Amino acid sequence: MSDSNEGSSTSSGNTASQSPRGLNFDALKAHVIAHKIDCALWAIRMVVIVFSIGYFIPIFGSAQNAYYKVLIANAAISALRLHQRLGRVQFSRQFLSELVLEDSCHYLFYSLIFIYVAPVNLVILPVLLFAILHAASYSLTLLDTLGQNSWWGCRLLISLVEFQSLNILRLVALSEILLMPYTVLLILMGRAGLLTPFIYYNFLTQRYASRRNPYTRNMFHELRLLFEKTAYKPNTPQFVKTILLTIINFTVKLAPPQIQVQSPTAQQ
Repeated sequence: MSDSNEGSSTSSGNTASQSPRGLNFDALKAHVIAHKIDCALWAIRMVVIVFSIGYFIPIFGSAQNAYYKVLIANAAISALRLHQRLGRVQFSRQFLSELVLEDSCHYLFYSLIFIYVAPVNLVILPVLLFAILHAASYSLTLLDTLGQNSWWGCRLLISLVEFQSLNILRLVALSEILLMPYTVLLILMGRAGLLTPFIYYNFLTQRYASRRNPYTRNMFHELRLLFEKTAYKPNTPQFVKTILLTIINFTVKLAPPQIQVQSPTAQQ
């Protein structure tokens, strides 16, 4: 009888430990071991969020140091994502062509462009928004591993981020576009080199032609419709109409050729 009672109590104890109300740290540990790169990406994205806050609200020290740490962390994220998607580096034309087409390569390039430029708020914004979006998504996976009912407050914040995911991606695309003329202003202010706008233009054309992220391309289209609508309003002054149409024509000439999009999933 005593053995039976002990077995019953042990069984009930195991059942209680596996209850959804408890935090299953063993499952979390196993998940981290099995998904080392994904968990490392999540951790670095959390670092990006912390240092971005430290840049806008300098409570962790120098805002300038926080700015460059954000870009370095973003470069690390991009490098890990490239490793996930492409695997081992190969010295071949095919590998290089695939590398250039990857969204993660674009943002590795992005970090390298602005790490040599004086701190700019608009530069941090796309990196921060991507970090929030992807960190929130993987945080939900980690919470599910811990237990279905764990950290309901965090789940609420994650659901809010996911609900606004489309607007976040559109804001990222708008930030990327606005940075193009802003890099020209940075030269006039003495905060960037003469080649920065030309290098950034190369980045922007890659974003426009992205296979997996159509949001930059769509945002260009939305801005064109907005400019045309404003230009052809009856009460729009002629000089404003001329400026808007000139911007549209100039942008259209610089746009890369249209490609067929294989998937609308946004990547970084």
